[in-house]
Amino acid sequence: MSDVQQTLFPVFGARVSAGFPSPADDYIESRIDLNEHLIQHKEATFFLRVRGDSMVQCGILDGDLLVVDRSLPVVVGNIVIAAIDGEFTVKQFAFCEGHPVLKAGNPAYNDILIDPEGDLEIWGVVRWAIHKLWP
Repeated sequence: MSDVQQTLFPVFGARVSAGFPSPADDYIESRIDLNEHLIQHKEATFFLRVRGDSMVQCGILDGDLLVVDRSLPVVVGNIVIAAIDGEFTVKQFAFCEGHPVLKAGNPAYNDILIDPEGDLEIWGVVRWAIHKLWP
């Protein structure tokens, strides 16, 4: 990623109210590089685009851009990119009765119980889901 040009965006000093409106400050506090903000381990980070709605209750929507870190250890509760018999999916990692389970974030989809004989590979932990709020 050393060939990526750094782009700094302004960060305003005031926080925006999610309740009642408040006056905004008229100054920029600092500038932020989204690479530094979103990417902890640049050599181990990759991006994927989501297709489908199986993770909507986890805040991951169809078309989202996922920021995935391959260097992080996987712990129960992480949202992960997994390959099952060569097919990629994004799911929440869990255990059930001592066996790994990939949990869907939408009740319309079944969780994926991992067969001990099956081929499961965790490709990385999802750190960020970036989605557009308005078409």
